[in-house]
Amino acid sequence: MEGRIVLPHGGPAASFPVHALVAYIRNTGRDYIIQGQQQCSLAAHTKRHSLDSWLRKNYARNPDTKQAVNRVIVDLVSTGLFTVQRLICPDSGRICKGIRLVKAPGNR
Repeated sequence: MEGRIVLPHGGPAASFPVHALVAYIRNTGRDYIIQGQQQCSLAAHTKRHSLDSWLRKNYARNPDTKQAVNRVIVDLVSTGLFTVQRLICPDSGRICKGIRLVKAPGNR
């Protein structure tokens, strides 16, 4: 599980390792994360358990700029580790766009 995903709005050379996102998702006890992109400051972000919030807190030079843009989702799906789905937001309880970890054959 190698590779980095570029953050188009993260600042010069901003990117994050795919394995760090996989580990974060697994540590939440879920097998998915919602996209949660919001055009607001990090302090005003209402989806604290989203990809957008996680990226802002950990990898963006300016945490007040949305990071989980559609290009990032496309790049994550292209790794073969994720699929795009409609999922329940852990913050709002509403159905939102997100990515789910692909289960490897033979794994539970």
